[in-house]
Amino acid sequence: MFNRYSLELGKTAYKVVKDMCDVQPGESVLITLDSITDTGPAEAIAQAAEAMGAKVMVAWHSTPDGYGKAADARMPESLKAAIPVADVWIEYNNQWLLYSTPWLEALANGKTRYLVFGSLSREQLTRCVGNIDLAVQRRFQKAFTDMVAQAHEMRMTTPAGTDISFVNDPARPILNESCEAFKPGAYFLIGQIGWAPIEETINGTIVYDGSFTGGGEAELGILKEPIKLTVKKGKVVDVEGGSEARFVSQWLKNFNDPSMYHIAHISCGFNPGAKLSGMCAEDERVWGATVWGLGFQGPIFKGGFGDAPTHADGICLDTTIWIGREKITDEGRVVHPELALIARELGK
Repeated sequence: MFNRYSLELGKTAYKVVKDMCDVQPGESVLITLDSITDTGPAEAIAQAAEAMGAKVMVAWHSTPDGYGKAADARMPESLKAAIPVADVWIEYNNQWLLYSTPWLEALANGKTRYLVFGSLSREQLTRCVGNIDLAVQRRFQKAFTDMVAQAHEMRMTTPAGTDISFVNDPARPILNESCEAFKPGAYFLIGQIGWAPIEETINGTIVYDGSFTGGGEAELGILKEPIKLTVKKGKVVDVEGGSEARFVSQWLKNFNDPSMYHIAHISCGFNPGAKLSGMCAEDERVWGATVWGLGFQGPIFKGGFGDAPTHADGICLDTTIWIGREKITDEGRVVHPELALIARELGK
Protein backbone atom coordinates (compact mmCIF):
# COMPACT_ATOMS: atom_id res chain seq x y z
CA MET A 1 0.00 0.00 0.00
CA PHE A 2 1.25 3.48 -0.87
CA ASN A 3 1.35 6.03 1.96
CA ARG A 4 2.60 9.57 2.40
CA TYR A 5 6.34 9.79 1.73
CA SER A 6 6.51 6.14 0.59
CA LEU A 7 8.90 6.91 -2.26
CA GLU A 8 10.95 9.41 -0.22
CA LEU A 9 11.26 6.85 2.58
CA GLY A 10 12.61 4.31 0.12
CA LYS A 11 15.44 6.65 -0.86
CA THR A 12 16.05 7.69 2.75
CA ALA A 13 16.15 4.11 4.03
CA TYR A 14 18.68 3.19 1.36
CA LYS A 15 20.91 6.06 2.53
CA VAL A 16 20.57 4.92 6.14
CA VAL A 17 21.48 1.31 5.44
CA LYS A 18 24.16 1.81 2.78
CA ASP A 19 25.71 5.25 3.33
CA MET A 20 25.28 5.58 7.08
CA CYS A 21 25.55 2.02 8.44
CA ASP A 22 27.44 0.24 5.64
CA VAL A 23 25.35 -2.90 6.21
CA GLN A 24 27.01 -6.01 4.77
CA PRO A 25 25.43 -9.31 3.65
CA GLY A 26 24.95 -11.68 6.57
CA GLU A 27 25.09 -9.05 9.30
CA SER A 28 22.38 -9.02 11.95
CA VAL A 29 20.39 -5.79 11.90
CA LEU A 30 18.07 -4.99 14.82
CA ILE A 31 15.54 -2.17 14.47
CA THR A 32 13.72 -1.19 17.68
CA LEU A 33 10.60 0.91 18.04
CA ASP A 34 8.14 1.32 20.88
CA SER A 35 4.39 0.98 20.72
CA ILE A 36 3.65 4.69 20.19
CA THR A 37 5.95 5.13 17.19
CA ASP A 38 4.95 5.19 13.50
CA THR A 39 6.05 1.87 12.00
CA GLY A 40 6.47 3.17 8.43
CA PRO A 41 10.07 4.43 8.59
CA ALA A 42 11.22 1.35 10.54
CA GLU A 43 9.63 -0.89 7.93
CA ALA A 44 11.36 0.97 5.09
CA ILE A 45 14.74 0.66 6.82
CA ALA A 46 14.10 -3.05 7.45
CA GLN A 47 13.28 -3.59 3.78
CA ALA A 48 16.45 -1.80 2.69
CA ALA A 49 18.56 -3.88 5.08
CA GLU A 50 16.95 -7.07 3.78
CA ALA A 51 17.75 -6.00 0.23
CA MET A 52 21.40 -5.58 1.28
CA GLY A 53 21.46 -9.22 2.36
CA ALA A 54 21.28 -8.63 6.12
CA LYS A 55 19.48 -10.78 8.66
CA VAL A 56 16.79 -8.40 9.89
CA MET A 57 14.75 -8.25 13.08
CA VAL A 58 12.23 -5.51 13.94
CA ALA A 59 11.44 -5.33 17.68
CA TRP A 60 8.13 -3.53 18.36
CA HIS A 61 7.85 -3.36 22.12
CA SER A 62 6.20 -1.80 25.17
CA THR A 63 6.87 1.91 25.57
CA PRO A 64 9.28 2.63 28.48
CA ASP A 65 8.40 5.19 31.14
CA GLY A 66 11.51 7.32 30.60
CA TYR A 67 15.00 7.55 29.15
CA GLY A 68 18.22 5.93 30.21
CA LYS A 69 18.11 3.41 33.03
CA ALA A 70 14.57 4.59 33.71
CA ALA A 71 13.65 2.52 30.63
CA ASP A 72 15.02 -0.75 32.05
CA ALA A 73 11.93 -1.79 33.99
CA ARG A 74 9.60 -1.74 30.96
CA MET A 75 11.99 -3.42 28.52
CA PRO A 76 11.19 -7.06 27.67
CA GLU A 77 13.92 -9.50 28.65
CA SER A 78 14.06 -10.75 25.08
CA LEU A 79 14.86 -7.24 23.88
CA LYS A 80 17.54 -6.80 26.53
CA ALA A 81 19.15 -10.01 25.23
CA ALA A 82 18.89 -9.07 21.55
CA ILE A 83 20.44 -5.60 21.72
CA PRO A 84 24.02 -6.47 22.76
CA VAL A 85 24.41 -9.23 20.14
CA ALA A 86 23.33 -7.22 17.07
CA ASP A 87 25.91 -6.15 14.51
CA VAL A 88 23.84 -3.06 13.69
CA TRP A 89 21.18 -1.60 16.00
CA ILE A 90 19.01 1.19 14.60
CA GLU A 91 16.86 2.74 17.32
CA TYR A 92 13.60 4.29 16.23
CA ASN A 93 12.00 4.77 19.65
CA ASN A 94 9.93 7.65 20.96
CA GLN A 95 11.17 6.90 24.48
CA TRP A 96 14.85 6.35 23.80
CA LEU A 97 16.70 3.26 24.97
CA LEU A 98 19.81 5.43 24.82
CA TYR A 99 21.78 5.23 28.12
CA SER A 100 19.77 2.18 29.29
CA THR A 101 21.59 -0.86 30.67
CA PRO A 102 21.40 -2.86 27.38
CA TRP A 103 22.70 0.24 25.56
CA LEU A 104 25.70 0.35 27.87
CA GLU A 105 26.30 -3.36 27.22
CA ALA A 106 26.08 -2.88 23.46
CA LEU A 107 28.52 0.03 23.58
CA ALA A 108 30.99 -2.05 25.58
CA ASN A 109 30.93 -5.20 23.47
CA GLY A 110 33.29 -3.99 20.74
CA LYS A 111 30.86 -5.19 18.07
CA THR A 112 27.59 -3.27 17.81
CA ARG A 113 27.19 -0.26 15.53
CA TYR A 114 24.35 1.76 17.08
CA LEU A 115 22.43 4.51 15.27
CA VAL A 116 19.55 6.38 16.93
CA PHE A 117 16.91 8.44 15.13
CA GLY A 118 14.26 8.79 17.81
CA SER A 119 10.74 8.64 16.43
CA LEU A 120 11.26 11.06 13.55
CA SER A 121 8.19 11.24 11.33
CA ARG A 122 8.29 10.32 7.65
CA GLU A 123 8.57 14.00 6.77
CA GLN A 124 11.29 14.68 9.36
CA LEU A 125 13.40 11.72 8.30
CA THR A 126 13.09 12.82 4.68
CA ARG A 127 14.07 16.42 5.51
CA CYS A 128 16.89 15.54 7.87
CA VAL A 129 18.39 12.60 5.96
CA GLY A 130 16.88 11.92 2.54
CA ASN A 131 17.11 15.45 1.13
CA ILE A 132 20.65 16.23 2.38
CA ASP A 133 23.81 16.05 0.29
CA LEU A 134 25.73 13.83 2.70
CA ALA A 135 29.14 14.57 1.20
CA VAL A 136 28.78 18.35 1.58
CA GLN A 137 27.20 18.03 5.03
CA ARG A 138 30.06 15.85 6.21
CA ARG A 139 32.58 18.33 4.82
CA PHE A 140 30.96 21.16 6.80
CA GLN A 141 30.84 19.17 10.01
CA LYS A 142 34.46 18.06 9.72
CA ALA A 143 35.61 21.65 9.25
CA PHE A 144 33.65 22.80 12.32
CA THR A 145 34.80 19.79 14.36
CA ASP A 146 38.45 20.50 13.49
CA MET A 147 38.03 24.07 14.77
CA VAL A 148 36.52 22.92 18.06
CA ALA A 149 39.24 20.29 18.49
CA GLN A 150 41.83 23.08 18.38
CA ALA A 151 39.82 25.40 20.63
CA HIS A 152 40.80 26.20 24.21
CA GLU A 153 38.39 28.83 25.52
CA MET A 154 34.87 29.14 24.08
CA ARG A 155 31.85 31.32 24.76
CA MET A 156 28.23 31.07 23.61
CA THR A 157 25.44 33.64 23.77
CA THR A 158 21.86 33.86 22.51
CA PRO A 159 19.30 36.65 22.12
CA ALA A 160 17.24 34.95 24.88
CA GLY A 161 20.00 35.55 27.44
CA THR A 162 22.41 32.62 27.32
CA ASP A 163 25.96 33.70 28.16
CA ILE A 164 28.15 30.74 29.05
CA SER A 165 31.87 30.15 28.77
CA PHE A 166 34.12 27.14 29.26
CA VAL A 167 37.46 25.52 28.53
CA ASN A 168 37.93 22.38 26.44
CA ASP A 169 40.08 19.39 27.30
CA PRO A 170 42.11 18.42 24.20
CA ALA A 171 42.20 14.80 25.39
CA ARG A 172 38.40 14.47 25.21
CA PRO A 173 36.68 13.48 21.95
CA ILE A 174 34.66 15.85 19.79
CA LEU A 175 31.69 13.77 18.65
CA ASN A 176 31.04 14.65 15.02
CA GLU A 177 27.64 13.13 14.29
CA SER A 178 28.19 12.67 10.56
CA CYS A 179 26.34 9.32 10.56
CA GLU A 180 29.26 7.16 9.50
CA ALA A 181 28.47 4.05 11.56
CA PHE A 182 31.21 1.98 9.99
CA LYS A 183 32.80 0.63 13.18
CA PRO A 184 31.49 -0.31 16.66
CA GLY A 185 30.15 2.59 18.70
CA ALA A 186 27.28 5.05 19.09
CA TYR A 187 26.11 7.24 16.22
CA PHE A 188 23.34 9.82 16.04
CA LEU A 189 21.29 11.67 13.43
CA ILE A 190 23.52 13.71 11.14
CA GLY A 191 23.91 17.43 11.83
CA GLN A 192 25.29 17.68 15.37
CA ILE A 193 28.70 18.09 16.99
CA GLY A 194 28.97 17.49 20.74
CA TRP A 195 31.56 17.25 23.49
CA ALA A 196 32.12 17.55 27.23
CA PRO A 197 34.07 20.68 28.26
CA ILE A 198 36.10 20.62 31.47
CA GLU A 199 33.22 20.61 33.92
CA GLU A 200 34.55 23.02 36.55
CA THR A 201 35.19 25.66 33.85
CA ILE A 202 31.54 25.84 32.72
CA ASN A 203 30.18 29.07 34.16
CA GLY A 204 27.42 31.52 33.30
CA THR A 205 23.79 31.45 32.21
CA ILE A 206 21.97 28.98 29.96
CA VAL A 207 18.52 29.94 28.69
CA TYR A 208 16.47 27.19 27.07
CA ASP A 209 14.11 28.89 24.62
CA GLY A 210 13.54 26.10 22.11
CA SER A 211 12.40 22.86 23.72
CA PHE A 212 13.07 20.62 26.70
CA THR A 213 13.18 16.83 26.73
CA GLY A 214 13.57 14.68 29.82
CA GLY A 215 11.41 11.68 28.98
CA GLY A 216 8.05 10.70 30.48
CA GLU A 217 6.33 13.58 32.26
CA ALA A 218 9.33 15.82 31.53
CA GLU A 219 8.81 15.62 27.77
CA LEU A 220 7.84 19.28 27.57
CA GLY A 221 8.44 19.75 23.85
CA ILE A 222 8.44 23.31 22.49
CA LEU A 223 8.65 25.72 25.40
CA LYS A 224 6.06 28.42 26.03
CA GLU A 225 8.48 30.44 28.18
CA PRO A 226 12.28 30.44 28.54
CA ILE A 227 13.92 28.41 31.28
CA LYS A 228 16.97 30.12 32.81
CA LEU A 229 19.72 28.05 34.42
CA THR A 230 22.53 29.56 36.48
CA VAL A 231 25.63 27.40 36.20
CA LYS A 232 28.70 27.42 38.44
CA LYS A 233 31.60 25.03 37.91
CA GLY A 234 29.51 22.78 35.69
CA LYS A 235 26.56 22.45 38.04
CA VAL A 236 23.12 24.05 37.89
CA VAL A 237 22.64 26.12 41.04
CA ASP A 238 19.37 27.86 40.15
CA VAL A 239 16.40 27.42 37.79
CA GLU A 240 14.25 30.47 37.03
CA GLY A 241 11.27 31.29 34.82
CA GLY A 242 7.57 30.59 34.59
CA SER A 243 5.53 27.45 35.15
CA GLU A 244 7.72 25.24 32.95
CA ALA A 245 10.84 26.36 34.79
CA ARG A 246 9.16 25.58 38.10
CA PHE A 247 8.23 22.14 36.78
CA VAL A 248 11.81 21.42 35.70
CA SER A 249 13.14 22.65 39.03
CA GLN A 250 10.82 20.30 40.94
CA TRP A 251 11.48 17.43 38.52
CA LEU A 252 15.21 17.69 39.12
CA LYS A 253 14.69 17.96 42.88
CA ASN A 254 12.51 14.83 42.95
CA PHE A 255 15.44 12.64 41.95
CA ASN A 256 17.11 13.54 45.25
CA ASP A 257 20.40 13.05 43.44
CA PRO A 258 22.91 15.90 42.93
CA SER A 259 24.17 14.28 39.71
CA MET A 260 21.00 15.42 37.93
CA TYR A 261 22.28 19.01 38.19
CA HIS A 262 25.48 18.21 36.32
CA ILE A 263 26.11 19.72 32.88
CA ALA A 264 26.71 16.59 30.82
CA HIS A 265 27.65 18.05 27.42
CA ILE A 266 27.34 20.86 24.89
CA SER A 267 26.20 20.11 21.34
CA CYS A 268 25.87 22.35 18.27
CA GLY A 269 23.16 21.84 15.64
CA PHE A 270 23.80 22.18 11.92
CA ASN A 271 21.27 20.10 9.98
CA PRO A 272 19.89 22.22 7.11
CA GLY A 273 16.60 20.30 7.07
CA ALA A 274 15.84 20.42 10.79
CA LYS A 275 13.03 22.55 12.21
CA LEU A 276 11.97 23.17 15.81
CA SER A 277 9.31 20.52 16.32
CA GLY A 278 9.37 19.58 20.00
CA MET A 279 11.10 16.30 19.18
CA CYS A 280 14.58 16.14 20.65
CA ALA A 281 16.23 14.23 17.80
CA GLU A 282 15.31 17.00 15.34
CA ASP A 283 15.45 20.03 17.67
CA GLU A 284 19.05 19.32 18.66
CA ARG A 285 20.04 19.71 15.02
CA VAL A 286 18.24 22.95 14.18
CA TRP A 287 20.76 25.10 12.34
CA GLY A 288 22.46 27.47 14.77
CA ALA A 289 20.97 25.91 17.91
CA THR A 290 22.97 24.63 20.86
CA VAL A 291 22.04 21.89 23.32
CA TRP A 292 23.04 21.63 26.95
CA GLY A 293 22.49 18.19 28.47
CA LEU A 294 21.80 17.57 32.15
CA GLY A 295 22.35 14.49 34.29
CA PHE A 296 23.76 11.27 32.88
CA GLN A 297 27.00 11.83 30.98
CA GLY A 298 27.52 9.05 28.45
CA PRO A 299 30.89 7.28 28.52
CA ILE A 300 31.43 8.31 24.90
CA PHE A 301 32.13 11.86 26.15
CA LYS A 302 34.96 10.69 28.44
CA GLY A 303 33.99 13.44 30.88
CA GLY A 304 34.36 13.81 34.62
CA PHE A 305 30.74 13.46 35.78
CA GLY A 306 29.42 10.12 34.47
CA ASP A 307 26.44 8.32 35.99
CA ALA A 308 23.05 9.82 36.91
CA PRO A 309 19.45 8.52 37.10
CA THR A 310 18.50 9.88 33.66
CA HIS A 311 19.34 12.55 31.08
CA ALA A 312 17.61 15.71 29.84
CA ASP A 313 18.33 18.11 26.98
CA GLY A 314 17.37 21.75 26.48
CA ILE A 315 17.63 23.77 23.28
CA CYS A 316 19.05 27.30 22.95
CA LEU A 317 18.16 28.90 19.62
CA ASP A 318 20.13 31.33 17.42
CA THR A 319 23.48 30.88 19.14
CA THR A 320 26.53 33.08 18.68
CA ILE A 321 29.69 30.99 19.06
CA TRP A 322 33.14 32.35 19.83
CA ILE A 323 36.32 30.31 19.72
CA GLY A 324 38.71 32.51 21.64
CA ARG A 325 38.02 35.95 20.17
CA GLU A 326 36.96 34.67 16.75
CA LYS A 327 33.23 34.67 16.01
CA ILE A 328 32.10 31.48 14.23
CA THR A 329 28.34 32.05 14.13
CA ASP A 330 26.27 35.16 14.73
CA GLU A 331 22.81 34.41 16.17
CA GLY A 332 22.76 31.12 14.30
CA ARG A 333 24.16 32.36 11.00
CA VAL A 334 27.58 31.04 10.01
CA VAL A 335 30.02 33.94 9.60
CA HIS A 336 33.39 32.18 9.62
CA PRO A 337 34.64 32.55 6.00
CA GLU A 338 35.59 28.91 5.38
CA LEU A 339 32.46 27.49 6.98
CA ALA A 340 30.18 30.06 5.32
CA LEU A 341 31.24 28.89 1.86
CA ILE A 342 30.27 25.30 2.64
CA ALA A 343 27.07 26.39 4.38
CA ARG A 344 25.98 28.13 1.19
CA GLU A 345 26.28 24.80 -0.67
CA LEU A 346 23.80 23.43 1.87
CA GLY A 347 21.41 26.33 1.30
CA LYS A 348 22.27 28.09 4.59
